Amino acid sequence: MNSRLVVTFTTLIVFLVAALAVPLGLAYAAHRTNRLLLDRRADATRFAELADQAARDDDRTGLIAEINRYADLYGAAVRVRDRDGSLRLSAGRFEADDRDALRLALSGRTTEDLPTITPFGPATVLLAEPAGRDAAISGVVLLQAPADQARRDVTLVWGSLALGALVALVYGMLAARRLAHWILRPVTELDRTTRAIAQGRLDARALPGAGPSELRRLEERFNTMADAVAGAMERQRAFVADASHELRTPLTVLGLRLENLEPHLREEGTAEFEETMAELDRLALLVEDLLALAKVEAGAGVAAKEADLAARLAAWREVYAAKDVRLLTDMPDESLVPEAAARIADIALDNAQKFVPAGGTVTVTLEDGVLRVADDGPGLSEEERAEALGRFWRSGAHANVPGSGLGLAIAAELARASGATLRLLPAVPHGLVVELRLPCQP
Repeated sequence: MNSRLVVTFTTLIVFLVAALAVPLGLAYAAHRTNRLLLDRRADATRFAELADQAARDDDRTGLIAEINRYADLYGAAVRVRDRDGSLRLSAGRFEADDRDALRLALSGRTTEDLPTITPFGPATVLLAEPAGRDAAISGVVLLQAPADQARRDVTLVWGSLALGALVALVYGMLAARRLAHWILRPVTELDRTTRAIAQGRLDARALPGAGPSELRRLEERFNTMADAVAGAMERQRAFVADASHELRTPLTVLGLRLENLEPHLREEGTAEFEETMAELDRLALLVEDLLALAKVEAGAGVAAKEADLAARLAAWREVYAAKDVRLLTDMPDESLVPEAAARIADIALDNAQKFVPAGGTVTVTLEDGVLRVADDGPGLSEEERAEALGRFWRSGAHANVPGSGLGLAIAAELARASGATLRLLPAVPHGLVVELRLPCQP
């Protein structure tokens, strides 16, 4: 948008400068041509009078001296012809074709127009003046005058106009850029703010400043809307966190009371009791995950400290050994990662041990700032991978597997809050790869 506005304004400025400079340049060229015509016509008229007087007195001595002196002084060429067109006198080097001018002068008319003088030509101009009065034309004076001085004057004026136009264009372009920046400044600020909010910085706001009043009002209304949305989301997070926190104690007490009731149950009620305790455990896990998700969204669940990933993986080896699943690792000597990355690895490993069958393999690698947890389990389809990072999502094929459906959603929020990138990729020949690309890495 900024470039288009600058191009539009610059184009308008170019047209405006051209509309002023071109007519001025052409007007001066026409004015300088008329001055040359008037100056040289006066000389041609004087020579015509001398030629007419010489024809009547039959004495051309004075005329010859005048035209020779004039030709030497101005670098011009002069010809004097009789009524029949025959050449009588000549001074200077005459190069122009004088037939049209001769016919015009013999008809009793003088030269009224010259070709417009420009820096590119013509080099000389030709004027014709009849000698004699009225119908008694005794001859014709042809004057070929150099136009060098006129061309230099026109070149100087045109160069000045071009320089002025260039300066005006440069200043106009600078003004156009500043004007476009001033107009689009609120739009740029809104774009920056929306990008920051999309990245999770819900406290980002557009800074009021310069710009059209309509766009400044839009900034104010956008900030008001952002405040309202952020407030609603904060209240929602607070509600989820408070509700999850308050539910933990009643669920714990309920679990204890149910366990105390177990000795008093009859044998036929044992199966129902175990199902009830399983549902209670599932509800407790869901509450814990909701509380963890609320903390991560509020920024309280992302620790700035680092964790030793190798030590975390060592704690998972017993879990995997109990399920007859191999856990392979490829770690550098320095395996310190952000706490958020270690928690995401825990979530990926917890999911993998649920779905990888006995005899399977889970591989954890850390290389060039990229953490990968790959398994050879059943994996997910492309559509399922696109939805798996959402809240409470569970695959239809794994509905009977224990879990709240919030693990990967928590991992996604941890990645977003820490500036990392989390992706779910297919493994070859089958399985799932959880890839976490840490920030500030190529």
